[in-house]
Formats: sequence, C-alpha cells, structure tokens
Amino acid sequence: MKASVRTASLSGVAALALVLSACGGGEDANGASGTEGEGSDLSGQISIDGSSTVTPHTVPASELFMNENPGVQIAVATSGTGGGFEKFCAGETDISMASRPIKESEIANCEANGIAYEQVAVANDGLAVIVNPENDWATCLTVEELSQFWATDATATSWSDVNSEWADETVQLYGPGSDSGTYDYFTEAINGEEGNITARYTDIGEDDNAAIDGVSSSIGAMGFVPLSFVEESGDAVKTVEIQNEAGECVAPTQDTVRDGSYNPLGRQLYIYPSDQALQREEVVAFLKFYIDNQEEIAEEALFIPLTEEQEEQAHEQVDELANG
Repeated sequence: MKASVRTASLSGVAALALVLSACGGGEDANGASGTEGEGSDLSGQISIDGSSTVTPHTVPASELFMNENPGVQIAVATSGTGGGFEKFCAGETDISMASRPIKESEIANCEANGIAYEQVAVANDGLAVIVNPENDWATCLTVEELSQFWATDATATSWSDVNSEWADETVQLYGPGSDSGTYDYFTEAINGEEGNITARYTDIGEDDNAAIDGVSSSIGAMGFVPLSFVEESGDAVKTVEIQNEAGECVAPTQDTVRDGSYNPLGRQLYIYPSDQALQREEVVAFLKFYIDNQEEIAEEALFIPLTEEQEEQAHEQVDELANG
C-alpha cells in the first residue's frame, strides 16, 4: 500500500465527521454547528503541498472542512518536505507541510521572495527503526550503533560487524529519499548532519510502505519510517528500542513521543501557512478548524495528538500571522 493512499477513506471521513459533531467540534467556519455545508458562505481555493508524512493528516482535515464549507476547494499534493518548501517559497502554494523545521537555505529563499510564514505544529510523531520480525538480536540500539550502519563512512555490511554477539546476517537498509523531511531528521539525529547517509541504502523515495515491504521480506533488513506507518503495518515488521540521552532503552509509542523520553527520534509535524494566504478568510477558517479538531484527526490518521499547550501555541501563531 503506497503512502499516497494512506489517507482516511470516505467512510472514515464520514465517521470522523460524526465524531466531531458529537464532540461539539463540528462548527462551521462562522461558528455555527450543523450538518454538511449549513451556515457557511466561504468560498475560494487553498493549495497545500509538502511532506508525505503529514499528508495523511492534512487530507482528512481538508475533506472534513470542505464537507462543512462546500464553496472552498482544497488541493493537497505531496512533493516531500523539501519539494514543498521550494513551491511555497516561490509563492506557488498557500500552505506547506513539513516533517522537520524549515532550513536556513529555505528561509533565505522565502525571504528573497517576500514570503513570510509561521511554523504551526499539527501533530506529534516518532521515527521508528524497524527490523524483520525474525530478528531476535537487535532489541535496543544506540545512536552510535545505528550510525555504524547508516553514516556515509559506515563499513558494516552485516549485523555482526557492529556487535559480534549479533547474527552474521547481511543487512539491507531502506529509507526515504533526500526530499523527505524524515530523511533530513534521521540523518541529522543519528549521523550528526542532514544528508549524511551511506550510499548502500535503498532509496524508497516518498513511499514509506516500500520500507515496510523490504524489511518484512528479509531477516537482515532494517529501515526507518514514521511511527504511524508501523502502527498500520500490523505484524509485518517490528520496532527496536532506542537508547535515549539518559541511557534508557525506550520503545517508540505515543506516550514516549509525547513525554519526550523517545529521543532523539521523537518529533513534531508542521504546516507552514504564508502571511499572504492568511489574509484570506477561508484560509484562516481552515487553519482554525484544523487545530480545533487536531486530536480527533490525529487519532483517525494514526498520529499522536498535540498536547493542550501545543494546541494553544498553534492557535496563537495563526492568530498572530493573520493579524500581522
């Protein structure tokens, strides 16, 4: 199953709409609750592009908003975090999705084109290191051990090359391509620098499920993907614990990501609305709807909701940029 189809189905969106209505979250953009399309006179088009990781979160948010505001059309595309920022900083999109913070070079590009923005968190996520279910030796890995497999100068070709007590199994590596925010985040967290990665890994592009397929088919395989993809994969792969900065072996779970103990591979996911886009009432309404309903949307899309403090900050950021 490809990442592009890892979104809420129409039935899932309909079910979520009922949940939001029951929870009081089904208000329209003008503050009136009701059924599909009632009370909304908003119209316009909103263009969104960017991270394949954030797409499955943004698509149901967009569909639910359009259900309540049929005069608004939202187009969501997936070019990867880097590709999304290229379009965003060129003024081609209203909102960019990102699985890592914007880079200095991207900031400069936006500034050169007069694009101001705000970084708004919409969910929490963790990067999971995955292995084959028959791998019974790699239960907890340190950052240093991972780097011996994944860094540009890594020489390990089998598990036993890193630890003699591990199986003498050839390791096959799977991970996303350089346009992915997941790629940037992992390489910096594990190898100390964005883009620092061995040439021997299999580049899966924006299709995170290709890593699930690859790892599930070989006992020696290893990959890194967003935690949400692992949760959806069932027993096809298993995650390994990561030794955090406190020296504890911690498994990637919703609780450990939110409490910060799953480090350095816990992260937030973002959207970046432009100041120009937020001068339009349909964009402001969508952003507020997105944040108001982030908990239910995150749970439907298998992500980790924002904390109350993170949600409050997200609202403040949108209001500041819209009123600036």
